[in-house]
Amino acid sequence: MEHRKVMILGTGPAGYTAAIYSARANLEPLVIEGEEPGGQLTLTTEVENFPGFVDGVMGPELMENMKKQAERFGATFRRGRATAVDVKARPMRVTVDKETEYTVDALILATGASAKMLGIPGEHDMIGRGVSTCATCDGFFFRNKKVIIVGGGDSAMEEATFLTKFASEVTIVHRREELRASKVMQDRARANEKIKWVLNVTSEEIVSDGNKVTGLTVVDNATKERKTLPADGVFIAIGHQPNTAFLAGQLETDDVGYIVTKGATSETSVEGVFACGDVMDSRYRQAITAAGSGCKAAIDVEKYLEGSATHDWSMSTT
Repeated sequence: MEHRKVMILGTGPAGYTAAIYSARANLEPLVIEGEEPGGQLTLTTEVENFPGFVDGVMGPELMENMKKQAERFGATFRRGRATAVDVKARPMRVTVDKETEYTVDALILATGASAKMLGIPGEHDMIGRGVSTCATCDGFFFRNKKVIIVGGGDSAMEEATFLTKFASEVTIVHRREELRASKVMQDRARANEKIKWVLNVTSEEIVSDGNKVTGLTVVDNATKERKTLPADGVFIAIGHQPNTAFLAGQLETDDVGYIVTKGATSETSVEGVFACGDVMDSRYRQAITAAGSGCKAAIDVEKYLEGSATHDWSMSTT
């Protein structure tokens, strides 16, 4: 059983930044990369809103550079995912891929949140080529183009309204006649002349020419009529699911599953466990805010370990 002072679960901007800062503090962090090393940005083509890149940067390139920067300072990486965690034990225990067990003094959770997808043909293949789950990230690319928002909640209304700043036309597609969004959000969207509505339909397929999205095929739930709505982009806005199931309820979370942190810190309900990035942020979900929270987590861990220096947990067998 290998012991580590600091383990980071997850990568992406939050995990990589936490690795950079904790490695520079000589904490020699071990980063468990998860099933998608680099996180959601590895599925993004061009990132134009990350500070310091005047002409933008490819998402995979940005993540690879962050990883190399962390490795430069002494962080180590292992492919795999945490399958079991015991945060009540001292030292804490983490099992990776159901076979390798580690003990750790401090744990940083940067496992992110996964956008819920429709699970229809063409959706996965066209991510980054017309299919998106983030209007704030990708709206700029659809200036003077037609886009579709799939969803009926507050997030869908908010993203549709935001996209009208760029797109020539925004169509909200929802599977029911009634929307889940609050009345104020619905009223705001309905008052926007750029927003069109296609309700009570089931999304069936993302249509493309092989290189870019050209539309969305839907089926009318009442008449069973099938038609294709022309569009240059399709934004999926049916919610996110924080990746916290592996914690088995050991930490305080909100009703959706996002980890609750204390005030402005990255501290969780369990001493020695810290959270950063989208796994604790249901509001902003941006690369730069995730990176900032990763910095906070690493600094919090350093201070925590300084205060815990009298505990020789690495020698404990409990």
